[in-house]
Order: sequence, then C-alpha cells, then structure tokens
Amino acid sequence: MRYGFTTGSCAAAAAKAAAYMLLTGREKTEITIETPKGISYHAKLLDICRTENEVRCAVEKDGGDDPDVTTGAWIYATVSYGEEMETKIIIEGGIGVGKVTRQGLDQPIGNAAINHVPREMITKEVTEVCRLTDYQGSLKVVISVPDGALISEHTFNPRLGVIGGISILGTSGIVEPMSSQAILDTIKLELTQRRSEGLDYVAISPGNYGQDFMKKTYGYDLDKSVKCSNFIGETIDMAVALGFQKILLTGHIGKLIKVAGGIMNTHSREADCRMELLAAFAVQNQLESCYARELLECATTEEALSILETHKILSAVMETVVERICYSLEKRANGKLTVDCIVYANTFGELAKSKGGEKWFTLLAREQAP
Repeated sequence: MRYGFTTGSCAAAAAKAAAYMLLTGREKTEITIETPKGISYHAKLLDICRTENEVRCAVEKDGGDDPDVTTGAWIYATVSYGEEMETKIIIEGGIGVGKVTRQGLDQPIGNAAINHVPREMITKEVTEVCRLTDYQGSLKVVISVPDGALISEHTFNPRLGVIGGISILGTSGIVEPMSSQAILDTIKLELTQRRSEGLDYVAISPGNYGQDFMKKTYGYDLDKSVKCSNFIGETIDMAVALGFQKILLTGHIGKLIKVAGGIMNTHSREADCRMELLAAFAVQNQLESCYARELLECATTEEALSILETHKILSAVMETVVERICYSLEKRANGKLTVDCIVYANTFGELAKSKGGEKWFTLLAREQAP
C-alpha cells in the first residue's frame, strides 16, 4: 500500500521552498525534504506568489492509501524577512490553522496548533536554506490552510479546544496506510519472527509516542519490538496463540485508559470513555463526587491529570488504572499471559507502572546488549 505525507511534511516542504525563492530570487516548482522517518518527500509547489520581501507557495496534502479529511488540502507557507538581526526562524499560524485554547495539548494555550515535530521540521529545512545562501538574519514563516476552518468541522479539534482550523501534525512525517488487515498481518509477522528466535516475552506499544517515551526514559528502542496500533486485544490473542508468556504494554494515558475499561480496540471511532473512566477511578480513590464533573468536562486526558494532581490523587488513580489494564488484558488472555504495563503522559512523564514493570528494564537491556 502507498504511504502518504503528513500536514507537517507539507508545511515544511512549502516553507523550505518559499525560503529558497525569497533568499535566491529564483523560482522553484518542486522541492525535496527528508522526513523524520528518513524517507524523502518530493513535493510539487502550487500557487507561487513572489515579491521582493515575501514569498508564498503551497503543497497539496496527499494521504496515500490512508486518506483522511485533510487529503487534498493545500498547505501554504508564507516566508518573509524578520526584524531580528540574528539567525532565527519564527513560526506562526495563519488562516485555517487552529489556535489552542485548552491545556493538555502539544502546544500551550494561545499558540497556533502546529505541533512540535512539524515546528522542528520547518526550522530544520528553513535553516538549511539560510546556511546554503549564507543568510544570517531572521525569517518569519506563516503556515496557513485556506479550507482549514471547514475541514476542522470534521475533526475532533473543536472538542479538544483547537478552534478556527486544523492542526499541523505528524511525528514521522509520513502517513502509513491503515488497512486493518494489513496492520494485523504485520503485527502477526513481527510476533512470529520474535517467537521463532526463541523469545517468550515481548514489549508492545500502540505507536510512535510510546516508542519515543521508552527510548528517552529507559534507553530501550521499541523499534526492536512490536507496534500494535489500536489492536491491543487482537495482539494479545496472537501472542497467546504463538506461546508468549509475558508482555509489556507501554503507552500514553489517553489511549491506554480505554483498556482499563476493557476496550480492546482503542481507535476513537470504536469508543471514547476516557473521562468517564478517569472520573470513576477518581471517585474510587476518594475524590468527592461533586468534583467528578470537572473531569467529565475535560477535553484531554492531560487536562484531567492536572485536576487529579490538584486533588492529590494522581498517583493513586494511576496505580488503579495500571492494575485494571493488566487485569483486563490477562482476562483477555484467559490467564495464559502475564501482563505488565507502563503508562505515561507528555506533561507528567511516567505516571505508573505495574509491580513487574521494573524487571523488564533488565530483561530488555540484556536483549539490546551488543
């Protein structure tokens, strides 16, 4: 299946091209960037508009064989000279890019909803152009999506507290096809390969954020393990069938809280009871029921965690969550697997881990040893 490229990659490509045309005075009709995944993105440039002090151009979003509502959108970058004399790239959101209005998201309140990886990509690509042209001043980059406000009505942005447009997203720079069967086949293949090496334990994670967390926090590269996407229950089934004895699940609270409620497919279209579960576990841990409404009204789990911390029950609730996750997964495995779990959040880092979680670090470190 054909992969596509994220809105973050489109923004970075458009910004690089606009910067190049501004600083060289030469028009460019296509540009190449390297995504964080290491895959080159060759983009065609659209609607080029050049003046002496500003250049604007667009890149059309292509979601590959996993098109979403942003596929076909034109992602614009307008690059102009900044006022600072030092080399600095200033990134702002223009029309059709949402603005963050609630806590717990990737960007602080008031910022344009351009996530940190796309910001890093834009800065990297534009800085490269500055270096190649020996430009040492500042540049202002404004990312815009003319149809962004309309597109955002078909996303979760309004509920999450991102208003006025879409978010510029992406952690790897590419959009991997999300055919359910293709993903399940890949999970099974990776589990089978691991089992064929004689290993009866496996670390799994829903996606890139879990991998990044494990690598930064514990020095373990989950790329060597299995990415289960949203199919946590079916991954457990496969692991049991293949004869695994132990599993470590690592993930963000926003996804894994669903597993604590027995939900085995964590895609948002399947179920979303994040706040209801957090509120229930909070009341179980002595939160007065009158405060539960605060949790139920939260847009993100990160926002809810701040409330739990204010009431001094964050640690207790997270321990309950991890216990319930392990219980739900061991029940799914019909007692044939021992399950450990580590749950984290972007703001708080590690939130809790199961009693057997610590032993995994020695086990995984030994596996990675040269």
